[in-house]
Amino acid sequence: MAGQTWDRVPIDAQSIEAPLSSSAVFLVLCVADGPSPLSTVRSVLDGLDDLIKTVGFRDLGAKLSCIVGIGANLWDRLDPLKRPAELKPFASITGTAHNAPSTPGDMLFHIRAERADFCFELEKLLLTTLGDAVRVVDEVSGFRYFDARDLLGFVDGTANPAGRDIPTSALVGDEDGDFAGGSYVVVQKYLHDLAAWNAVDTAKQEAIIGRTKVDNIEIDDDAAPRKSHKSLATIVDADGTEHDILRDNMPFGSPGRSEYGTYFIGYSRHLWVVERMLQRMFVGEPAGAYDRLLDFSTAHTGTTFFAPSRATMAKLAQEPS
Repeated sequence: MAGQTWDRVPIDAQSIEAPLSSSAVFLVLCVADGPSPLSTVRSVLDGLDDLIKTVGFRDLGAKLSCIVGIGANLWDRLDPLKRPAELKPFASITGTAHNAPSTPGDMLFHIRAERADFCFELEKLLLTTLGDAVRVVDEVSGFRYFDARDLLGFVDGTANPAGRDIPTSALVGDEDGDFAGGSYVVVQKYLHDLAAWNAVDTAKQEAIIGRTKVDNIEIDDDAAPRKSHKSLATIVDADGTEHDILRDNMPFGSPGRSEYGTYFIGYSRHLWVVERMLQRMFVGEPAGAYDRLLDFSTAHTGTTFFAPSRATMAKLAQEPS
């Protein structure tokens, strides 16, 4: 995936480094028991490139891509002998005021494109092909909101790694050589209480987020008694090394249902980095000093996957001898 460009064929599977898109679909599925559904899943993994091209070649400028994530339980069914070192189900977190639930999910399809109809069409093809082998447990259509802002009005994803830093932050390396080039993926669906948020003055909102609202300038809160969302989501290890993750969050919503949210999706070289970030947000550091953003944003889902490299996915697609 390193060095990927969109100059020739902007259609690809497992392109974690693909550019942020204006539209996305986040589709979480559970796979039925038995050998037949598993064979169907293998067939879809094997033919994913063809499915993407079927849609994507209609307009190369749409830059269609799709990433498949595999949950721990499904991974053990596909390959009971070996799985990524850190892969496990999402661990729920109980904080003093807010909780991060763990919800089911065997497969994640993260579909991205510059056109919403391309995301729709690929999702439809995938579900038609999978048929009764799966059931949908969550489906969210995201969109780019103004200048990459969330529905709270702040720019989202500023701290993302860029360029050559992306593989270092998001892709497994030699520390787990059999799964190098893959990535741990954590997803959470947050719903916002916009009425309560909009009742808070801008200065307090900025203190909660850790950035100015209009021009997105980082606020130094090192001396503050209560850390901002920005600071709690920054992970530094015992050696003083900062560990980044690659976020591809998307706003979603339905004004008619008063539903306003952010779909969090984080790709990471190490699962523990995302786990540590969520612990700091929900439990607080020190304990009790949780992320005040959670007073306005509630997590409704939480699931962990591993997005394998193309080579690893090809092995998973093979029927056992």
